Amino acid sequence: MITLHTNHGDIKLALNEEKAPETAANFLQYAQEGFYDGTIFHRVIDGFMIQGGGFTKDMQQKPTNAPVKNEANNGLSNKVGAIAMARTQDPHSATAQFFINVNDNTFLDHKSQSLQGWGYCVFGEVVEGMDVVNKIKDVATGNHGMHQDVPLEAVVIEKVSIGE
Repeated sequence: MITLHTNHGDIKLALNEEKAPETAANFLQYAQEGFYDGTIFHRVIDGFMIQGGGFTKDMQQKPTNAPVKNEANNGLSNKVGAIAMARTQDPHSATAQFFINVNDNTFLDHKSQSLQGWGYCVFGEVVEGMDVVNKIKDVATGNHGMHQDVPLEAVVIEKVSIGE
């Protein structure tokens, strides 16, 4: 069990180490190192997802470890409450950033091992605190430099604890 202690409340996550072993281990390593402490949910889109784990409150991107292999072909779906890895256009570029789905986003699921079909790897789910996720998805957002959908008031992951 992983708990994201945010300034909006706690979100408890169960990682699926069986179906996404490398991705779950990657997320756990960042959590154990304290990487996520003090980061923000920097992209919030009601009806889609809340994304965090890469930026500080002043929108500085944190340096990350090497990317992990995309395990989106594991049968897990980007449904409400699922946590998945964010990435660039490169299917195997996920590092630290993640998102929690606030809608059934099955169009993000793995379809084929092609550039367009890889999808986004689900590696766990919210088991407690969807009310907090829903509070976060409703915050007011705007632009910050080249970034869009940034909360106007920082939504901070103050601390991440493991095993609670």
